[in-house]
Amino acid sequence: MAQCVQSVQEFIQDSFVPMVAVLCSEDAEKLTRKNNLNFSELLRPFCRLTSEGHMRDPNNQVQVVKNLRISVNNVVTRPSVPASGVPGHAHRRLLSEVVLTCQPAEGGVANVITAGDYDLNISATTPWFEAYRESFLQSMPASDHEFLNHYLACLLVVSSSEAVPVEKFLKLSQEQHRIQHSGEYTNPKWFIPNTLKYYVLLHDMSQGDEQRADSVYEDMKQRYGAQGCYLLKVNSRTAAAGADEQIPDPWSQYLHKNSLQSQDEDPAPVVVNNTAVENNVGGTSEVDGHDSEEKDGVLVNSLDNTHPLQLDTPSDTPGSLDALRAVAVETKPPPIATGVAAATSHGACLTLNDHDRIRLFIQEFTFRGLLPHIEKNIRQLNDQLVSRKGLSRSLFSATKKWFGGGKVPEKSIAELKNTSGLLYPPEAPELQIRKMADLCFLVQLYDLAYSCYHTAKKDFLSDQAMLYAAGALEMAAVSAFLQVGAPRPYPAHYMDTAIQTYRDVSKNMILAERCALLSAEVLKSQAKYSDAATLLIKMTSEDSDLRSALLLEQAAHCFINMRNPMVRKFAFHMILAGHRFSKAGQKRHALRCYCQAMQVYKGKGWSLAEDHINFTIGRQSFTLRQPENAVTAFRHILTNDSQQTSTQQGAFLREYLYVYKNVTGACEVALPQLPLPCINSSATRVYFGHERRLAEGEKQAATHVSLDQEFDRDLAAMWQDLEEQVVAAAKRGVVPATFQPTQCCLNSQTDNLRFPLAVVEEPIIVEVVFRNPLKVPLVLSDLSLLWKFTLKDFNRPQPQEDSVGDAVAISNEKEASVPRTPQKDDVIATEVIPEFYLSPEETKLARLKLLPHQTGQLNILGLVYNLASTSSTGDTTINSTAASQSEGPSAAEGTSVRGRQDLEIQGPRLNQTKEEKTSVSHGPDRRLDPTITPPMPLLEVFFLQFPTALLCGEIRKAYVEFCNVSRVTLCGLRVASTHPDFFTFGSSSLATPLTPLSPTSFENCSAYKTLATPPGATPGSVAAVTLVSEGDFGSGIGLRGGGVSGTGGKGITEIPLGEGTLKPGESTQLPLWLRGPDQEGVHEIHFLFYYESAEQGGKISHRVLRHTVFICASRSLSVRATACRSNTLPEEEEERNGSMLVFVDVENINSSEAGVREFHIAQVSSSSKQWRLHKCINPAEDKDCKLTSRERGKLCFRATRCKPLQVPLKAVEKYTFADLSLGNELIITSTTPCADFFFRRCQPLESLRPPVAMETQGRHSRSQGVGHGGGAKDIAGVVRKCNEVDLDIIILWKAFVVEDNKQVILEGQLHVALQTIDKEACSLTQKEEAQEMVLLKFKPELPPPMTRPSMEQLSHLIKTNLQYPESYSHPFNQKSLCMVPVTLTLSNCSLAQVDVIIDLRHKTTSPESLEVHGSFTWLGQTQFKLQLGAQEVMRVQLQACFLHAGVYNLGTPRVFAKLADQGAMCETSQQTATPALIIIINST
Repeated sequence: MAQCVQSVQEFIQDSFVPMVAVLCSEDAEKLTRKNNLNFSELLRPFCRLTSEGHMRDPNNQVQVVKNLRISVNNVVTRPSVPASGVPGHAHRRLLSEVVLTCQPAEGGVANVITAGDYDLNISATTPWFEAYRESFLQSMPASDHEFLNHYLACLLVVSSSEAVPVEKFLKLSQEQHRIQHSGEYTNPKWFIPNTLKYYVLLHDMSQGDEQRADSVYEDMKQRYGAQGCYLLKVNSRTAAAGADEQIPDPWSQYLHKNSLQSQDEDPAPVVVNNTAVENNVGGTSEVDGHDSEEKDGVLVNSLDNTHPLQLDTPSDTPGSLDALRAVAVETKPPPIATGVAAATSHGACLTLNDHDRIRLFIQEFTFRGLLPHIEKNIRQLNDQLVSRKGLSRSLFSATKKWFGGGKVPEKSIAELKNTSGLLYPPEAPELQIRKMADLCFLVQLYDLAYSCYHTAKKDFLSDQAMLYAAGALEMAAVSAFLQVGAPRPYPAHYMDTAIQTYRDVSKNMILAERCALLSAEVLKSQAKYSDAATLLIKMTSEDSDLRSALLLEQAAHCFINMRNPMVRKFAFHMILAGHRFSKAGQKRHALRCYCQAMQVYKGKGWSLAEDHINFTIGRQSFTLRQPENAVTAFRHILTNDSQQTSTQQGAFLREYLYVYKNVTGACEVALPQLPLPCINSSATRVYFGHERRLAEGEKQAATHVSLDQEFDRDLAAMWQDLEEQVVAAAKRGVVPATFQPTQCCLNSQTDNLRFPLAVVEEPIIVEVVFRNPLKVPLVLSDLSLLWKFTLKDFNRPQPQEDSVGDAVAISNEKEASVPRTPQKDDVIATEVIPEFYLSPEETKLARLKLLPHQTGQLNILGLVYNLASTSSTGDTTINSTAASQSEGPSAAEGTSVRGRQDLEIQGPRLNQTKEEKTSVSHGPDRRLDPTITPPMPLLEVFFLQFPTALLCGEIRKAYVEFCNVSRVTLCGLRVASTHPDFFTFGSSSLATPLTPLSPTSFENCSAYKTLATPPGATPGSVAAVTLVSEGDFGSGIGLRGGGVSGTGGKGITEIPLGEGTLKPGESTQLPLWLRGPDQEGVHEIHFLFYYESAEQGGKISHRVLRHTVFICASRSLSVRATACRSNTLPEEEEERNGSMLVFVDVENINSSEAGVREFHIAQVSSSSKQWRLHKCINPAEDKDCKLTSRERGKLCFRATRCKPLQVPLKAVEKYTFADLSLGNELIITSTTPCADFFFRRCQPLESLRPPVAMETQGRHSRSQGVGHGGGAKDIAGVVRKCNEVDLDIIILWKAFVVEDNKQVILEGQLHVALQTIDKEACSLTQKEEAQEMVLLKFKPELPPPMTRPSMEQLSHLIKTNLQYPESYSHPFNQKSLCMVPVTLTLSNCSLAQVDVIIDLRHKTTSPESLEVHGSFTWLGQTQFKLQLGAQEVMRVQLQACFLHAGVYNLGTPRVFAKLADQGAMCETSQQTATPALIIIINST
């Protein structure tokens, strides 16, 4: 049980006090009425004695009476409570109002209890229970089986203003005697026949004659004795004289508690209060649930016959919504005054001295009148009982024993017959014992009282007088508990037996309740909370909801106050108490109980119990005019993941909407916040710009950015990198410090720290994620965005902007609060969605549009909509047509409320500084706060004849259409791509023949520029040579080997426009050549179109348009090429500067899936600054090299060095293109698109080299300055260049494809870069090398060590060649020695001076040389030391001597070489040529 103000001893003592009756004359009553009090009310605050009293017990021992209180009441001859024990209507109403008016204080003491995981905030005290208990005990009816509530004395009060006061006293005395002894009245009941009469003369000090009063009092003392009368002087102050003096009012706290007794004097029906109770519903009194049923047609409590935890359903009769409506209509606010005396003061004519006189009067009456009277009666009763203990008592006991009437066991009371109707005569000795026991108990003689109760109990049980026995058991237990020193333990079983008897046998619930209240307090004081709770729970029944509610609440407190608190039992019984409070009309107490229990169930997974509690809290709060609390409670039901059925959730939703509508109806100033549907604010996406236009016919629109695309962080980084490159190219190679990447679609993963920029007259689309957590559908109507806008003119200079009043915020909140009200469309046009349907448990996106018409700062605040439920919960589909009618589920069917939900997005957590790391702080998220800027150009791009599948290296021509759909001129159009080698817009400096627009026209028309082969020319004859500068193919395209990862404009293409601009509404169409990727598979290719406004100085410097295509590349040809040195002497003029052999292997690796019948190698071309293909050495027999599936062809070409005269000093950047046609047509590879794709091709080998080796972007300037000795210091570079080849092979092919039963000719080109002598290069190795590059980029980039050249590299410094006759005839018979002249040609392959040593003394013993018959000898000088300049050719004349005929190998000279300036380096043996065989013939 909760803590009480009084101790249990004080509580029991105050529950049983001596009763004193009052009879007043009319004049005396008028005299006291000056203070708005009757005489009994006047005495009530002073009825507790502050001093000790003394009296003697029957053993003549002096006993001290402490803290005695007496009860003074007017004589009422009508019972307030029927003797049957069932409370009357007035009694119930009194108790209900007592509980109702005692509510917990706002700032009351809270008891925080920690039990396990629970921290419960519980009321420390329950003053409403104590007030109920006090009123209940004070209003207990007088019973015949006990005398505790019988009057011991009667105060006869007469005013001193009476003409003959003594006669008036006589009349009052006779009246008292008549009431007690005439037999006409059953009430009040008197303790003993000889009732003490105490005569009080009341004197009004303000009006009466004090001397006369004193003389009358002297006469009274002579007549009644000094101890039987008293002169009480009151009203010493007049109301006018003491208006300024503040006198305390001790009566107010007693009047309401005892209003029943004070009003029972009136013969009219008892009326406790003349105003409606605060929680009154529909005019019915707030009493127990059974009283509610008596009011037919007003309110039927639908919860009476339901389980306490059963939730209301729509099938309830009446429905829950109807009940709420009845509450809302019929509930009226309570008046301020709750009683007749609420606004009146008491004791206005009394001074503090009068208070002391009254207190002294009570003390004199008690000590000199009442206590001696009680002491005398105790002695008389004791003497009577002692005298009766003689023969008659013994015979009586013996007779009962003879006939078997012994002591009845207390546990078999339930088996006894109902003898509650047994009545003893007043003179019965058993009643005399009980009367003496009650007298002793009233004056605190608990030992004697217990002895008498125990004796009476035995007698009553012997007579089977169960009601009497129960009373004796009850008081015996209480007396035992109150005995000083506790000589015996508290007999709790006495109380249990008494309660059982009262309730089951006597059917007297009032007495049973009193017994339970007393026993529970005693058990609580002994910390037996479990027993107390069990006792209280047993006392709950259906006859009184108020009593059951209070006792259940106290039982809950018992559970929580145990040594090991039982938290869940506490919560469960608080729920039961709240339910009974609700049935009893105690709405506030019911709400309090549910709220306290909610602390236990909240967040513990008890979803159904939590829903029930929240639902009840919502209902009670709404009834009590606490709409905010009601809305909060209902919100918890609807937003949590509920486990309720759809029917129940529908009922919850309808009640919630009704409550919400009543709440919003009261205050229409601001829109309320709605909890449904749930909005995932962080998932909100904002899109700036028009939605993408779909394809029109053959036109395919650029994909750009749309809300249908998922955000990819890697892709976003790629787009940002592309944009940085194109901005740098547009800004002369420098990215501005104020550069911010364009973000067309903002979400939770983008950078939202800055205000996004939007363009006026371009829509802003906000995508909001709605989630319906319920199992019933929701209908949102008139859904739109809420915004606030501040006008700003960005074209005006900044100083004037502050002086002009632009900073006036405009909002649409007022217009949006009323549906279908014209919005402020002149500032920002707001789209309204008429109806938005959410199926049960559905997550759905809504896209809402704003169209700004003016520049300024926009803040998107949230959403506004009408929320409604549908009646047909099973139908989960809806269309706009049915929604507008009454057939489908629409908002018009049920209750609809208009509200808002704010879009509050939490920014990213800050984690930069130390303070931010140690605290939790978040940055801003500005995605909903765009800045509306002045107009900007808007580009739309369309692609025509754009393929989706290509062969590797296939060339295809398409068209691109650029449209300016804005009102601003567009300029500076550029494009960047992740695959710059995939496309080209062609060269602007070279004329390109137009291709027909028909989609099928490419069958017979080549994308290349072709010439007919001159008549009579042999395929593979001398190549046609063209000189081309890379700058002719776009200055910003980028160099070979450059990818999009570089800077300085690599991969950036300027798109040629007519006048460099695109005016508003104009469009232009440009050709676009595409080349299939070299690797097979699906390729994702990204384009970024960049453009600027012709009007400079805007807040947005540029705009971009994105496009992504997917190209499926199929395998075509695999090309492998090898360069080998030619050891033969140059025969033609072109070969004098050096030549080499190029072997090209071509394999058809195409699979038959693509439908390619065969490939034709149409032409082989080369491009280099140093080398060119000269002619085909071994051409195929037929004109074209045809390859069917898996066939391989081999071609051999002779390559020569470019003539120095053909490459002037000022044109070192020129490339030599050599075309060798193998068919009837000659393709000019130095024009678009062949040269474009050649210059755009990727070269991963270059990017893999260390930075030192990448001299000025790869191989383009390797020939610069080296010949002047500048490169001689770099040993490795010089040696490597001896073996390097700067030659690119271009293979042009045609493929014959069958599509739709007709043949289509496809064409394409493949590139092979020859890097090193004798090292094979392939057209398909880029993928693997690129993978290696990806792996290498994670390793730390260390500078390459300065390594010495390898022996293999040094062995290629000198190229040797022996010139001799193949056969030589000599007559050995005539001359035995045959001498043959041999010329040794030495060629310096390096660009530096080389020291050469020739050694002819080599004698081989290798098996290869032994195969040749015989040996020969070199004549003359056998060792030469020479020095060769850069690329110098030197010839040395030798003589070989043969002794006889045969075949000899002349390749025996050994050549050693080293760089001239490297003294410490040893000579390295040079690679020899193939065996030089000579045949010596004997001519004889």
